Amino acid sequence: MVTLPDAAWRHRAGLDALVAALGSDDARFVGGAVRDTLIGVDVTDLDIATRHPPEDVLDRLRAARIKAVPTGLAHGTITAVIESGPVEVTTLRRDVATDGRHATVAFTDDWREDAARRDFAMNALYADPVTGEVFDYFDGLADLDARRVRFIGDPLQRIAEDHLRILRFFRFLARFGDTADAAGLEACTTRANDLMALSRERIRDELLKLLVARNAVAVLRLMLARGILTPVIPEITDVERLAALASREDEAGVTPDPFRRLVSLLAATDVDTVAARLKLSNLEKKRVALAAQPAGDEATRAIAYRSGTQGAVDRLLLSDRPIADVRDAAMWERPTLPITGGALVARGLSKGPDVARTLRRIEDRWIAANFPDDIEAIVADEVDQALCAVRNA
Repeated sequence: MVTLPDAAWRHRAGLDALVAALGSDDARFVGGAVRDTLIGVDVTDLDIATRHPPEDVLDRLRAARIKAVPTGLAHGTITAVIESGPVEVTTLRRDVATDGRHATVAFTDDWREDAARRDFAMNALYADPVTGEVFDYFDGLADLDARRVRFIGDPLQRIAEDHLRILRFFRFLARFGDTADAAGLEACTTRANDLMALSRERIRDELLKLLVARNAVAVLRLMLARGILTPVIPEITDVERLAALASREDEAGVTPDPFRRLVSLLAATDVDTVAARLKLSNLEKKRVALAAQPAGDEATRAIAYRSGTQGAVDRLLLSDRPIADVRDAAMWERPTLPITGGALVARGLSKGPDVARTLRRIEDRWIAANFPDDIEAIVADEVDQALCAVRNA
């Protein structure tokens, strides 16, 4: 018998009370928390599967004075908000109908039936919340040992149920896998065009997660060779710049970032187009547009001042600038220009465009001089020039 190792998340405040409310015989930990604990990966999200219908779950939680939020009641999911954070509680299900994007489900009390509707065997592992006994219905433990990502049952059927499983196959391969299940790989290749039916938000979320996974570079190479991304992001044609970026991130000690890595996969002329297609937020669009700007030979701290720390690190890592420049930009504390518009007015300039133009010129010279604390000479010279221009106008 395989049992779940002890882990910090199993001692979360309020978890025992939640299990007691559901009844330990009718609830099991499931999915990522079980998988990640078995391979020694930190657990962030916690899911519990239960044989109780959703209405009974609501009643039990309320009776135990545990806040219950019906986040996905039609699909049997209720969020239990315990002292240490939210826990997803979902009634055992089986699929009644699917269209590749959405599923109609019926509730069941059969653990194996619930496991059969999941995507990969490594994600269909359950654990008793008290004893830690692991329940494995489709040889997921063997897949974990082999670092193999494998669909449950017929891969083509699993993909027909939810087209996003194509991208999930490669994301899990990049995160956990050393071996691509041959049948799954062929099915994903055959059905790659199905990705066009998905919302761009779902594609975006999976792609960004994949880009920062352990084996992202190797898996992206495989995806390109198989034409997986061609139906939805044909602009991605090469991963060598991503490979170089990943190496530079590692050398600089910088955490891999999905938006920076996305830019590395695109030509500068394609960044805005792909950002719009993936429905990035306005803030994210600005981030990738800035990252795509060449660093050139501009001084490192000038780049950091104008682009911000994150923008400078992105631009420098995506260039061929020395890693020392990246570290300098990351550690440098951006100073504040030691003069204000009000101070220029006090020196005789009129409020409005004259002050704004003079302030910009002062700032440009201050940056070029490497941010000196004393800028009186610069200020005096620029104010004199501005006043002279006004007199001669």
